[in-house]
Amino acid sequence: MDLSTTYNGIKIKNPIIIGSCGLTNSVEKNVELAKNNVGAIVLKSIFEEQIISEADKDSSINEYDYPEAHDYIRSHIKKDYLTKYLKLVEETKKAVDIPVIASINCVSAKTWTSFAKNIENAGVDAIELNISNLPTNIDRKSSDYEKVYFDIIEKVSSEVKIPLSIKMNTFSAGLSNLIRTLDWTKKVKSFVMFNRYYSPDFDIEKLMINSSNVFSSTEEYTTPLRWVAIMSENIRAEIIASTGIHTGEAVIKQILAGANATQLVSVFYKNGNNEINKILQEIEQWMKRKKFNTIEEFKGKMNYKSVSDPSALERIQFMKYYSGIE
Repeated sequence: MDLSTTYNGIKIKNPIIIGSCGLTNSVEKNVELAKNNVGAIVLKSIFEEQIISEADKDSSINEYDYPEAHDYIRSHIKKDYLTKYLKLVEETKKAVDIPVIASINCVSAKTWTSFAKNIENAGVDAIELNISNLPTNIDRKSSDYEKVYFDIIEKVSSEVKIPLSIKMNTFSAGLSNLIRTLDWTKKVKSFVMFNRYYSPDFDIEKLMINSSNVFSSTEEYTTPLRWVAIMSENIRAEIIASTGIHTGEAVIKQILAGANATQLVSVFYKNGNNEINKILQEIEQWMKRKKFNTIEEFKGKMNYKSVSDPSALERIQFMKYYSGIE
């Protein structure tokens, strides 16, 4: 079976991409992933918020008495973060023979986007913009949040020539229109659906906030499945499915919906890198049973324009159970 496909227009040997996470934050880990036949690697993100927070924390004591020192410390911290990240990019590219994608976790279109040029020069094959845009500010309109996407794309695309990918979130009242309008800019090579945010929870004994559901569950794949199926025939850019994908069956479903490839993380944390080959074998066995020789032969066979009842992809209520409709 030929499992090759493309990610950001770059040929990859199979549709299994390791998403940005702690499993891709060192050269040694990335080499092991490549040995286990992963199709591409998205490096651990460089975080805008973390850089700003560290810079503010370490330079706050000098901000008023020594403004020059304040600026120097902030600049030094930013440079230190970038230097370490560039080293990861350069050494990983030398150590593996599969595509390596950098990830920038961003919340604004500030001067940090100039980092993108340095990252491009370090040799990455593409850049994934993980735009953390949670609409929690009650005084901001949805259009304000959506504008951030366009501002970031405009800034980064002016800095680099390599392909750009956007890791989307689901927090938009007009999600399909937003994705299509972003696609119309012709500056986005692929959309990753979707970003999975940290989820807060309450400890009712200690009365503290802690994290919840660190890893995705196998049921979560249905959210990207719906949107991949709806959008895959309506945009030019590639679609990469992400979140809740733990098995070969889930990968197959996303490709049937129209995805070029899939990003997986949680399943490798839980079961180790050997899971990659297990998933690839599941895909090959299914393709053999269905007499498909390539990924392209079944990609999109169950997207919005291909299924007999596309309204099933848009339904949001269990009508059969709630209103008696059979």
